Amino acid sequence: MFKWSKVVFAGLLSTATLLPAVQVYAEAKPTVIRLASPLVGSGNRPVGYGSYYATTQTLGLLEKEFQKDGIKIQWNNFKGAGPAINESYANGLVDITWLGDLPALIGKASRLDTKLILVGGTHDNTYLVVPPGSSAKSWADLKGKRIGFFRGTSVHLALNQIIKKYGFTEKDFRFVNVDGPVGYSALASGDLDALFTNQSIFPVIDRGIAKLIYSSKKEPAQYQSSGYILVNSKFEQKYPETVQRVVNVLVKQAAWEANSANREALFKQWSKSGLSYNVFVRANEGVDLKRHSAPIFDAYNVNLIKQKLKAGQELKLIRGNIDVDQWIEPKYLNNALKSQNLQNFWKPLNANGQ
Repeated sequence: MFKWSKVVFAGLLSTATLLPAVQVYAEAKPTVIRLASPLVGSGNRPVGYGSYYATTQTLGLLEKEFQKDGIKIQWNNFKGAGPAINESYANGLVDITWLGDLPALIGKASRLDTKLILVGGTHDNTYLVVPPGSSAKSWADLKGKRIGFFRGTSVHLALNQIIKKYGFTEKDFRFVNVDGPVGYSALASGDLDALFTNQSIFPVIDRGIAKLIYSSKKEPAQYQSSGYILVNSKFEQKYPETVQRVVNVLVKQAAWEANSANREALFKQWSKSGLSYNVFVRANEGVDLKRHSAPIFDAYNVNLIKQKLKAGQELKLIRGNIDVDQWIEPKYLNNALKSQNLQNFWKPLNANGQ
């Protein structure tokens, strides 16, 4: 009897010793989740567009998810785009973000400690415009001319790949680093001969300030822009359950956007950025939104990341190398797909897109 009591007591003691550790783990939650986006709406409004990540911000879905926990959701829309977000990562000021392909790859190659947890959108197109009175009709007509674009963004990588495809290099043009609004003004004033940018150019075209002479819509996906959703590795290691909940919300929204029945409602949400509903109708004409929103790491998306890395290195835009397979952390995506019964929702494609 004595021996049995002694064993029971020892078991209770060991259980009591373990309880504080279990309790600390269960209560380990951040007080704030700091999210960032490189997209800013018209008039500098903090509203993005063009991805399920942006829609999640507009709808306040993460705020709803974490409200019961008292966890604050802090959004930062950086006018300085990808380069500014990379700087914030370097200074430990951001936890989770959407980033365009080039800045994300530059950051990781520069040893920023991030994990790639979701593909944040593919098949985003870019556009080349000139003043309405210009006689230019192609890249060749702009040799030696001043072309504006936003350096260090996904537009930058698309630009360099496209001119290389058509037989040109940066030395064939006079490139000028400008963000959207500055570029529009410079084009209107004659300080630029052309501007290379994203879908935000359509209102400028409609006002008669610019004329479209090139679109990447018919180019392979490698020449179009992509986005990635990254997490600060320290945050991910400290708060894996929180990261999982964020990914769950994002994947659910991605599936909603993939449904063609929601196309109109989606464009109306994106129009809160200040760009009109019709802008998104035109920009996404012929775009498969289900594939565009696919967050999955199938062979196609992984190969696309590796293609962009190689292109950026060859163009000397990316210094250093990345083990893409090690950079990707798929467990949060896989858990979200399983918990929402979405394992077969997005058809995995092979490296060639078949």
